[in-house]
Amino acid sequence: MKTPIFILSGILFISIFGSSIYTIDPYQFDKNSILLPPSFAHIMGTDRLGRDILARVIQGSQISLSIGFISAMISSLIGLIVGISASYFRGILDKGIIFIIDIFLTFPTFFLLLALVSYIDTSAIILIIVISITGWMGLARLIRSESFKISSQPFIKILKLANIPTYKIFFKYFLPLLAPIFLVSFTFGVAGGILAESALSFLGLGVMPPSISWGLLISEGKSVLDIAWWISFFPGFMIFLVTYSLIKLSDEFQNYFNQKEKIS
Repeated sequence: MKTPIFILSGILFISIFGSSIYTIDPYQFDKNSILLPPSFAHIMGTDRLGRDILARVIQGSQISLSIGFISAMISSLIGLIVGISASYFRGILDKGIIFIIDIFLTFPTFFLLLALVSYIDTSAIILIIVISITGWMGLARLIRSESFKISSQPFIKILKLANIPTYKIFFKYFLPLLAPIFLVSFTFGVAGGILAESALSFLGLGVMPPSISWGLLISEGKSVLDIAWWISFFPGFMIFLVTYSLIKLSDEFQNYFNQKEKIS
């Protein structure tokens, strides 16, 4: 648990305060520093325009992490609300929600993302919206399934007969029991959001210059990968660290909640 938290905390610290500590301008051109390998002067080297890669990685982390965390939070909340609503109210609402989920799930998520961003001018906000609306279906199904078990409990039926407000039942009884699924899904969602943004930017359909993201930096380095490996390697390595840490953190959450459930 400590290692992934330590890595994520370090990357978040760099994202927030890195520009104040490492003050090189990520947009500054330098014709005398074109495609320089990593050195003391430029820790991660420079690109085809002489721009410092470390400064650009720090700047790009702000957009990539923002897209990952915000889109994961939105999609997880949508999945949570939709899943609980479907299981609690059942009937026509449940059938309608399942029908919509099944339609979305018939299309591979990444191809659905490609289809959506191909017809609009992309930006960080647009990517957050698109990734959010394509990432809630799996969690909604899980939450629906688990909520059916909860809503079938005798105490929930008693609360309904006692005319306890629905929102109180949701917040006091459903949410604490569904928190483990939500947390695990959220950590996967952050990793998935960062990877989706990176893939779209790599294909030229994501974040556009002058904005910077890790995916865009990888895309910029692909044409000179044989002579300047560092341009694509370092942003790619940052993506690896974040996704690896989030997956390990998710595994730790799952193990913790499984042990807690066995004890109880």
